[in-house]
Amino acid sequence: MGAMPSAVPPVGGVPSTDSPPPSEEQWRRLLVDQAPFLGRRRFHARLPSSPRCKLCAAPFSGPGGLVMRFAGHARWAKNPKYCTGCFRMLSSNHGGAEIECSLLFADVRGSTTLAESMSPREFNRLMGRFHDTATDVLVDHDGIVDKFVGDEIIGIFVPAMASPQHAARAVDAARALLAATGMGTSSGPWVPIGIGVNTGRAFVGVVGSAQHTEFTALGDAVNVTARLASVAAAGEILVTEASATSAGLESADVYERRSLDLRGHSETTEVTVVTLAPS
Repeated sequence: MGAMPSAVPPVGGVPSTDSPPPSEEQWRRLLVDQAPFLGRRRFHARLPSSPRCKLCAAPFSGPGGLVMRFAGHARWAKNPKYCTGCFRMLSSNHGGAEIECSLLFADVRGSTTLAESMSPREFNRLMGRFHDTATDVLVDHDGIVDKFVGDEIIGIFVPAMASPQHAARAVDAARALLAATGMGTSSGPWVPIGIGVNTGRAFVGVVGSAQHTEFTALGDAVNVTARLASVAAAGEILVTEASATSAGLESADVYERRSLDLRGHSETTEVTVVTLAPS
């Protein structure tokens, strides 16, 4: 992504590994503000053709896409709306910033029982389908697929990618994921999931060793979201007060409200319960 100051990097956009690591303030700009990428976007926008990287506008198809692939701007595997050039710095510039973001955890309910009821191959196929479906939904809603942990998927919604309305994007993604897994249909879901959505301050950035670098989010907001997903019933989205207020759910009287005592938390967590109406 280049050293993260505002100067426009060369077309390759790949930072030097001996350049100084980005400061926390530069990371914050990266995660919150798209302004540092405007110069590069204007250059890349002249190259054909769409679809393009959301950050730097590098084309993924056509003649321009072929050039950008050789320049290090192929699609990024964790979110194909973004290019590897914009995230090449992850492997060489560990760090991050504490920012407000939204998080989504989706957990398969009763996965142990499901695994007992089918062959290992069938269960693996089911989890693969869930992972592929969840990835598509998160990408379509401008989220970053943080990781898969067994029968759970974790998504991060940062302002630079999901806009300042990242909480609404996360809630919309949760609804779309329920729909994509068949919730609300007459035949029922092909995989039962519960979802937690939370908005708060978290450390977002790059952690890990040189052998295993990971872009992730850390902090209490992440832990709360994980707890919500673990207690959400199949077909439920548990949305914290912070997310609900930001997403405009608090003004609606159609949602159930609950007070939860989450494991590891001394204070009660207020949530809004979102479900899909039967189709």
